[in-house]
Amino acid sequence: MTQEINIPTWKWEVINMDFITGLPHTRRQHDSIWVIIDRVTKSSRFLVVKTADSAEDYAKVYINEIVRLHGVPLSIISDKGPQFTSNFWKSFQKGLGTQVYLSPAFHPQMDGQAERTIQTLEDMLRACVIDFKGSWDDHLPLIEFAYNNSYHSSIQMAPYEALYGRRCRSPVGWLEVGEAALIGPDSVLDAMEKVQLIRDRLKTAQSRQKSYADPMKGVMKFGEKGKLIPRYVGPYRILKRIGKVAYELELPADLAAVHPVFHISLLKKYVGDPATIVPLESVAMKDSLSCEDTPVEILYRQVRRFRNKEVASVKVLWRNQSVEGATCEAEAAMKSKYPHLFPSDSIPA
Repeated sequence: MTQEINIPTWKWEVINMDFITGLPHTRRQHDSIWVIIDRVTKSSRFLVVKTADSAEDYAKVYINEIVRLHGVPLSIISDKGPQFTSNFWKSFQKGLGTQVYLSPAFHPQMDGQAERTIQTLEDMLRACVIDFKGSWDDHLPLIEFAYNNSYHSSIQMAPYEALYGRRCRSPVGWLEVGEAALIGPDSVLDAMEKVQLIRDRLKTAQSRQKSYADPMKGVMKFGEKGKLIPRYVGPYRILKRIGKVAYELELPADLAAVHPVFHISLLKKYVGDPATIVPLESVAMKDSLSCEDTPVEILYRQVRRFRNKEVASVKVLWRNQSVEGATCEAEAAMKSKYPHLFPSDSIPA
């Protein structure tokens, strides 16, 4: 028998909860993200947790991060995870006066929008975890800010705009006013780069989720491919599905240092042709080999003032590095060696 949910009349009265699990352990041993979404504004909280945390641990986080900022909701929609089916969690929410619904009891159509939001969030978050590696929990506050301050098609505005009445001012927003050079502490510039990276990941996730819902998604498109298309190693057996957009693989001992959970964008279905198999040994790098990385783009230009002298530098994105691996280089040296990266000197300041 299905249950009815009342349409929320105010912000953070009805919320959705879900977990993104199977993430690489950080230095603080976090391996999961607790995603909590307001159904009205789509504003979301991303909370770092551990799979081994108890319902009591989650209750403390809930009070500190949700009740403290948004008050007590009327109802919660969650899955049937052990954290939410325990007697402690049920009595805890009952004591707060909150009704708990388990999502399988609802019509899929009723919760479809929240489900798509969660899928987009999981897609974006897993991509960011790949970018930030073992320090992803340090960057989660920036990820949360970038998501909530970005346009959301279902509400035709940014979640923060729906929640607060306007978007929040952000480091990326500073670039939109005038053409002043970026001068400030490295921590500010670093935050700007990361927010921009996260926004790019969100756009990619939204596009990918749109393609999944596209009626033409079953139609394959063919075109000219470059010589250096990505090569796949494998095949490897799928052990289980993790969340909605990731899978855990059975990896050989040679890859023991690699986290076994992969985003679907990094996987390709094995078609059973032995010619497509690339042995792991053939892609191993010899210790004696080295290669020179190649710059592919100048992200931005900055000018630092030292007494009466101005020193110009540029942030360089390298071919085999993520945006996080971009480095600051002297502008004069880069312009001399790679003039093609400076067309008409139209580098963003």
